[in-house]
Amino acid sequence: MSKQRAKGTLWESTIVKYLNDHGHPFVERRAMAGAKDRGDINMPGVMIEAKALKTITLSTIMNEVEAQTRNCPPGTVGVAWIKRPRASIERSYVVMDPATFLALLGE
Repeated sequence: MSKQRAKGTLWESTIVKYLNDHGHPFVERRAMAGAKDRGDINMPGVMIEAKALKTITLSTIMNEVEAQTRNCPPGTVGVAWIKRPRASIERSYVVMDPATFLALLGE
């Protein structure tokens, strides 16, 4: 396994543990599926694209979130969970577009 791949796998596992520890037991890591990829982590109604990158390019990341959310069941919202360099998970970023934010608010 490449160093970058191992870093990504560790970040995904960290997110899953964090969600489990905060009362969300129905969270799972997904296997890559090429063109039909449905994100790195799924939970009821939410697709998470996990990113642990040296350089954060939001437009590229959010394009990936949009593409992968389209492969999920209707009504699923997609977010990016981005590792903040040299910081704990509590200081990471969860990024979404305004429509997703409104969906999570129940609009």
